[in-house]
Amino acid sequence: MKIRLKIVLIVLPLMIASLLLVGFAASLSARNGITAVATEFLRFKAEELVNYAQTQWTLLEQNNLNTQEEFVAASKSSVASFARSLIRSKTELILALDEAGRVVMQTGEITLLEPERERLLELIAENELGWRQLDLGGEPRVVQLTAFSPFNWTFLVSEREDTFYQAVTDIYMRSGMILAATLLLTLILLLIFINAITRPLGNVVARMKKIIMTNDLSQKVNILYKDEIGDLGHTFNLMTGELGRAYAQIKSYAFQAVIAQKREQKIRNIFQKYVPKDVIDQFFANPESMLVGDTRTLTVLFSDIRRFTSISEKMPPDQIVESLNAYFSSMVDIITTRRGIVDKYIGDAIMAFYGAPVAHRDDVYQAVMSSLEMVAALKKFNARQAEKGLPAFQTGIGLNYGAVTVGNIGSEKKMDYTVIGDMVNLASRLEGLTKYYPAAIIISESVQRKVKDKIPCRQLDRVAVKGKKQGVRIYAPQARLTEAEKKGWKIYHSGLTLYYQRRFSEAARYFRETMKLLPGDKTAEMFLERCAELTRTAPPADWAGVVALDEK
Repeated sequence: MKIRLKIVLIVLPLMIASLLLVGFAASLSARNGITAVATEFLRFKAEELVNYAQTQWTLLEQNNLNTQEEFVAASKSSVASFARSLIRSKTELILALDEAGRVVMQTGEITLLEPERERLLELIAENELGWRQLDLGGEPRVVQLTAFSPFNWTFLVSEREDTFYQAVTDIYMRSGMILAATLLLTLILLLIFINAITRPLGNVVARMKKIIMTNDLSQKVNILYKDEIGDLGHTFNLMTGELGRAYAQIKSYAFQAVIAQKREQKIRNIFQKYVPKDVIDQFFANPESMLVGDTRTLTVLFSDIRRFTSISEKMPPDQIVESLNAYFSSMVDIITTRRGIVDKYIGDAIMAFYGAPVAHRDDVYQAVMSSLEMVAALKKFNARQAEKGLPAFQTGIGLNYGAVTVGNIGSEKKMDYTVIGDMVNLASRLEGLTKYYPAAIIISESVQRKVKDKIPCRQLDRVAVKGKKQGVRIYAPQARLTEAEKKGWKIYHSGLTLYYQRRFSEAARYFRETMKLLPGDKTAEMFLERCAELTRTAPPADWAGVVALDEK
């Protein structure tokens, strides 16, 4: 809503209210005055009529004719003639009613309705005479009632109500016309006045719109008045001048920021090939943390291609690079999709970790799912290799979960965002164990405890890897189990419990039952052979079923 309209909507109602109050008061006073005069005039006519009738009656009494009907009738006729002489308008009417309410004299044609007659008789009976507003002959009238006892008459001097108040109606009409003319003139003057006030504000708005459309802060406002609005225009000119200078600085800063952003993006694009995106984001947000190590509990994944040296000897160098790139692309996509970070490539091996620099509650689960998907993706990769007449790749994957040191490690000239620690070495050793166990994926017990409720895991053995004296349980995860595998694994684990209790003969029965359900099961076959050997040659007293492996 424009300010002009707001001012009109505020000022005009106030003026209209004032004019209406004045007009109403004047009209009311005029109505009261005219009513008083008109009423007095009706009363005067009624008194004149009564006086005339009294004169006629007095003459009758003086001449002892008041008992003779013909002379009384002549007097009544004379009164009727006098009443007609009092009439001044076509709508004026004088009546006379007898004690029964019959019209005995009238100056014009009228027929009283029965309710009207009853009302008149009621007023006469209660002696409530004088000025009244009544319906006579079905039309509203003002009436002056006056009794004349010698004739037993009641005179009604009346005028039609609209004629009676005609002067008042004329006053209302003239007052309305004067009010309308006054309001029109007031509105014209008000609009002229408002336009004079708001024109400087309109100039400011016009300049602001032009500045918005053209970005030209050199626009100035013409100062029309030396008042508060003039001060507003002057302040606007000062503001645009300062904004112009600030805008020039902002453009300079923005240009520099765009250049810096492009440089940053270029650096990001380059280094994302070598450093994970999350790491780059973290270090751009907090550069001071770049050289600070952190202790985290992570999941580390190692993946290696089996007998890659012998495979590469059968392929030309360009084909080796092409196959490796295709293999790495497939594997790395799976790792990064599962929120893993590729730490490094070690020849044909991949090292990755989950849980840094951003940790999630399901990092261990994501790591195991990555390994399962990598095994599935390898089958598709090998199918494409076979189509090209190229050898297939066989991989082993090891996963461990534990505390490590994570951060930028290296020298000032060359650093890597990596993880180090004993649990990293164990993950590498677990990957190496896939050479000796019939499993493409081997996970540690710490990983198994985190995912056992979601992913089926089968214990493979207790081993002491190179550099370790204490044995650890190792497991093989599987995406899903058949009904036969569910039964076979359950029986297998029951036999494994007996095996570690040194009850080798009983354990052997369970392993044989497992092989019946799962023909060709290499793990059950391995333990069945161990049971046979340990039954022939009892193990030492400190035997715990741990297999020591000295090779990596």
